[in-house]
Amino acid sequence: MWRAIIALIVKELLAVLKDPRSRLVLVVPPLVQLIVFGYAATFDLNRVPIAVYNQDGSAASRELVARFLGAHVFRGLASLKSARRITPLIDAREVGLVLAIDRHFTGDLLTHRPAPVQLIVDGRDSNTALIILGYANSIITGFSLDWQRAHGGGAVPAVLDVRTRYNPQLSSRWFIVPGIVALLTQVVTLLVVGLSVARERELGTFDQLLVTPFRQVEILLGKGIPGLLIGTIEASATILVAVLWFHVPVRGSLVALYLGILLFVAAVIGIGLMISSIAVTQQQALLGAFLFMVPSIVLSGFATPIANMPPIIQALTWLNPMRHILVIVRGVFLQGATTGAFLPEYAVMAALAGSSLMAAGWLFRRRIY
Repeated sequence: MWRAIIALIVKELLAVLKDPRSRLVLVVPPLVQLIVFGYAATFDLNRVPIAVYNQDGSAASRELVARFLGAHVFRGLASLKSARRITPLIDAREVGLVLAIDRHFTGDLLTHRPAPVQLIVDGRDSNTALIILGYANSIITGFSLDWQRAHGGGAVPAVLDVRTRYNPQLSSRWFIVPGIVALLTQVVTLLVVGLSVARERELGTFDQLLVTPFRQVEILLGKGIPGLLIGTIEASATILVAVLWFHVPVRGSLVALYLGILLFVAAVIGIGLMISSIAVTQQQALLGAFLFMVPSIVLSGFATPIANMPPIIQALTWLNPMRHILVIVRGVFLQGATTGAFLPEYAVMAALAGSSLMAAGWLFRRRIY
């Protein structure tokens, strides 16, 4: 049995590795995508253009403006003399924030009254707008506390002492890059498994394989193990790039990480074999792979928290292997977690892998008859 399986594995690996285009697809695009996504997919803000409408012109208002322009997040673009220019600047997306200071700003501060400062933000991108407001509020709060300490006006209010665990620099790259490791592993594995079977089906060799004395389990192992090897190697390469290039720390157990990767790749292989058992051509297999990948990414928590989704969608995400591997990858990278912390994820992915592989075998058997 194993001699026949090994022969099938060697045949599959040679079919992939002998083709120069296949070798190129396996190595270059995933690494390029990891580099590009690692820099492009970020929630951090840098050098947001802002305009200032300072009607007060006093030393206090200039100090507040200087705090905004001195922050690495903001970049001064224009100093406005009239409120009529605010709307055109926002509409044209030339600025992300307009800081408007009232003419009575200093007088209100000196008489210990609330000194209004208006922040006008482009809300078309709500996530970016909320981040901008968060930075702006922290600057204004810092200015208010310093003014109160220097000029009196009652006791200083409670001050937050913020400490961030797992990601002290609040770098979104530490959150995004581990997720890209799982994403690229899924893409490569799904395409390799799905297209290899579809290619053989186009050539007519796969149907010949199904009528040989090989049992379905032997065919599944012969088709699945090469995908498992390629997917694991792909994951290892992207992990190395994440650590050495992007300097994302791996604080947890590598055993826990690779156990999750193996179960995840096995589940993706089962889904790829199910797609390939239905597809007749490589084009159909490619379309089926992308039809699966798009919802799997959306429902994985890769970019948006699963807790924010409706309850019925949250329940549906348990059937998505990528949801569970993201928990494992981010837990190992950032939290320093070990194997015991991921037992529910391991169990669900093992169940998904077993059920998808059995479904693929049943679909292959139906193709025979």
